[in-house]
Amino acid sequence: MKLRDKGFSTDKKIDHFTVGNDRELDLQLAKYDVMASKAHAKMLGKIGLLTHKETQELVQELDAIASRIERGTFTIEPSFEDMHSKIEYLLTLSLGDTGKKIHTARSRNDQVLVAMHLYLKDELSEIKSMTKELFDLLLKKAEEHKNVLLPGYTHLQIAMPSSFGLWFSAYAESLIDDLYFVDAAYKVADQNPLGSAAGYGSSFPIDRSFTTKEMGFETLKFNVVAAQMGRGKVEKATAFGMASIASTLSKMAMDICLYMSQNFNFVSFPDELTTGSSIMPHKKNPDVFELVRGKCNKLQSVPNQLTMVINNLPSGYHRDLQLVKEIIVPAIQDMKACLEILTFSLEEIQVNDQILEDEKYDYLFSVDTLNELVQNGMPFRDAYKKMGQEIQQGTFTPKRDISHSHEGSLGNLCLKEIKAKMEKLG
Repeated sequence: MKLRDKGFSTDKKIDHFTVGNDRELDLQLAKYDVMASKAHAKMLGKIGLLTHKETQELVQELDAIASRIERGTFTIEPSFEDMHSKIEYLLTLSLGDTGKKIHTARSRNDQVLVAMHLYLKDELSEIKSMTKELFDLLLKKAEEHKNVLLPGYTHLQIAMPSSFGLWFSAYAESLIDDLYFVDAAYKVADQNPLGSAAGYGSSFPIDRSFTTKEMGFETLKFNVVAAQMGRGKVEKATAFGMASIASTLSKMAMDICLYMSQNFNFVSFPDELTTGSSIMPHKKNPDVFELVRGKCNKLQSVPNQLTMVINNLPSGYHRDLQLVKEIIVPAIQDMKACLEILTFSLEEIQVNDQILEDEKYDYLFSVDTLNELVQNGMPFRDAYKKMGQEIQQGTFTPKRDISHSHEGSLGNLCLKEIKAKMEKLG
């Protein structure tokens, strides 16, 4: 069954190529098509295109379909092109001609659009919630380990003293920046495109403000052509939000892979969170974090993938746009999986509190030792030269009792301020 069925069939090869994996992807989106169909049915009743009885029957049957979706018993067989055709078939099977009326004043195009907007709103909210959960864990770990010093590196060379408090809270605060992008994507998604039909509106006197309120959208995408041009754009906005989070998670995963190695030995994890080797019995591999790194690097390519599909398309609908679904839906699942596994694993991180006992880290304290000379009256340039000579001659004695007090330093992490910044995001 196809919504565009005119009484003749297309070649099976054409069907297979054009449908692709839409049926599988639509199982993720079906509940949102039902939500939109309920709002649409009520609107059709409000403007007199459906009787009160027909409206009630459609809403009741759509609720029954929603229950099937919730239970996991809703399927889209190969005889159906997509979720829209299957849902309309079920309505018609149950309600006869009343079921056939559900497609009045809408196109499959704005059905896809509104379902995607509703889906992305939910998924972005969940991604934000999961990111906040990771944020809370990172701040907790920062507080727990704030006094444990950690070598800081520039150019992968020993640089200055850092701490696990700084390290954990750095990634926490970075997630706030990422959520600014997620919130921006949510604003793009929180606009109702339903009623744009095939991209040029309808001659029916539909009430788009009614469906906007019914579905919980903040506002309308008023211009019907602009609504159509939003297809692909809302997915791209979402992808940028996820790519920002992925950038933070990928960097942290890379840190962990380094810090777990015997050459660093800064952190470790229980055996059950690591993997072994098929031939080397001593191995405790950071496979989880390597996969997070790889998946998050893939996620950072998603905005470009979407750009390559939608770039230079003129206004109006084009079948190319079907392909954005198969890019964004799996990407969202990967994003949530990475957030979940990082939060799960980092809860069990084990921190080495004896790192700086190794004399190779003495040079971490050269800047603090130099600064003490400056505070005692020596010009900075002279102190710098004196310290350089001592290091060159092997006579350098590090000042280990360091004191960093400014905002955001290892002695003043500003964890409350960072938490307050996140709370402002809502």
